[in-house]
Amino acid sequence: MTDTRSRKTIDTDPILDVKNLTVTYNTDRGPIYTVRNVSLQIAAGEIYGLVGESGSGKSTLARAIVRYLADNGQIKSGSVKLGGTDLLALPMSKMQQVWGSRITMVHQDPAAAVNPSITIGEQIAEIARLHLHLSSAEAKAKAVEMLKKMRMPDPESVAKRYPHQLSGGMLQRVVIAIALTTNPQLLIMDEPTTSLDVTTEAAILDLVRELLTEYNMAVLFITHNLGVVANICNRVGVMYAGEILEEGTVQQVFRSKLHPYTRGLLGCLPKITNDKRSVSLTAIPGFI
Repeated sequence: MTDTRSRKTIDTDPILDVKNLTVTYNTDRGPIYTVRNVSLQIAAGEIYGLVGESGSGKSTLARAIVRYLADNGQIKSGSVKLGGTDLLALPMSKMQQVWGSRITMVHQDPAAAVNPSITIGEQIAEIARLHLHLSSAEAKAKAVEMLKKMRMPDPESVAKRYPHQLSGGMLQRVVIAIALTTNPQLLIMDEPTTSLDVTTEAAILDLVRELLTEYNMAVLFITHNLGVVANICNRVGVMYAGEILEEGTVQQVFRSKLHPYTRGLLGCLPKITNDKRSVSLTAIPGFI
């Protein structure tokens, strides 16, 4: 079977177009450059995997794209366009309208992304009322509809539950449902399966692939797990020390491994020899 993911190219204007983005954090010792001259594009219907070790700048890049940096963070140069809209030129009042509607995010810890004192259905319905301007009855129906799309068993019952009554995997499905309620142009997923067991992780990844076909959005998938990237992404960018060192289709990057850091990352993966003996991992020397 041919892997159609490798055919994904940006033939038209991309949904997300980041050019020469540089981000600094101001400290007592001077500015720290956490993102350096980064450029990337993501098309509709594409999942772009951003990989790299902790501290490489992946999450900072995501926060810069949505202009949600800490108080001491600053975008020094570059541009970020979403569907042709220059996000960096928008006043903050307009940018706040982009959050949760045109751009949504799914984080690593689903429990931290939901309100523990409000039912699941009401949390989804609130988004529907705010961004889609639905009536209370329509928003309630929309919440159940979104839970059905997440393959939730008995979605009507789940809608009446509170977050503490759901498992981690079910909560992550809820967070994805909330993120997709507004049919966003860009979905940013920051380590969305890290806290899940392998079986639940596989189910969530299958769900994301299925939903991408329906919603035709652009997805920025941030992870340190190269196995997940190989499983779900069309293209991948390898990030280190704030820079994207190598980019291409998953097949190109994993097979060619042109940059030494990419070779080092892939060398860190567990291996089993033909006689089923494990071999020692190859560590990347130094610190970041």
